[in-house]
Amino acid sequence: MAQSLERQKAKPHLVEEWVGKVYTLLCIAFLIITIFSIVYFVASKGLSTFFVNHVNVIDLLSGLKWVPEGEPALFGALPFIFGSFSTSILAALIAAPLGFCAAVFMVEIAPKFGRRYLQPVIELLAGIPSVVYGFVGLSVIVPFFRNVFPGQGIGIAAGAIVLSVMILPTITTIATDALAALPRGLKEGSFALGATRWQTIYRIVLPTTLPALMTGIVLGIARAFGEALAVQMVIGNAPHIPRSLFESASTLTSAITLSMGNTAMGTIANNALWSLALILMLMTFVFVFIVRWLEGRSKL
Repeated sequence: MAQSLERQKAKPHLVEEWVGKVYTLLCIAFLIITIFSIVYFVASKGLSTFFVNHVNVIDLLSGLKWVPEGEPALFGALPFIFGSFSTSILAALIAAPLGFCAAVFMVEIAPKFGRRYLQPVIELLAGIPSVVYGFVGLSVIVPFFRNVFPGQGIGIAAGAIVLSVMILPTITTIATDALAALPRGLKEGSFALGATRWQTIYRIVLPTTLPALMTGIVLGIARAFGEALAVQMVIGNAPHIPRSLFESASTLTSAITLSMGNTAMGTIANNALWSLALILMLMTFVFVFIVRWLEGRSKL
């Protein structure tokens, strides 16, 4: 009798467990199908440029002129690739020191004040729409560069500054989590050996958390690499390689967003834009692999 009662009580739990497993498997299957569908769609469209329209891969990656409607049509994506990499890397070089210093301040120097006031302000930056960043850059940064430096103010420098503010929350948050997860025994051992707070920070804390800090930088670069609207408003969107930071340039995302609506599906110009999207997707995979590699080298 007791065994039958226990079996009756166990049946609802078994049903709930079975429903949970099925629901979880369906969600995982949906995610996998969605990812593979996106990859297949972008790859099939992007590769059509080479296999259907017979555009040379080397010409696309190394060409300097983008004239899709010309005779003959020219599809040189190097200016867009250069613009994307230059703005993203320069933005990371600007945002990384600021993010690291903010994280060290919040965790090691003034944790109560930093966590209470500074961290909410930095996290608030992540919720601001990109069009707002672009409008502020167009209204503040571009006129400042126009008055101080030669040129019209638009260019890689303006785009990099806008992107640096946009990726600052990502770098700061990851750095803060990495510093907070550091075992207290390491710092206490350093203090016990007579090291000062600053010696402990730059000789123990930062070297130990370096892989996690680099992960934040890579994720920030990935975030900046795929940004379209904010950069498009301040970079000038000129399809050439600039000779200075204050000349107009263009990125992969701005080239796609500006031209995709003006091309017909299936044409060589449209397929070339999908090839640019394929380059963006491949670079995203590269960033993911780098992040995984850095996580594997973590010392924590």
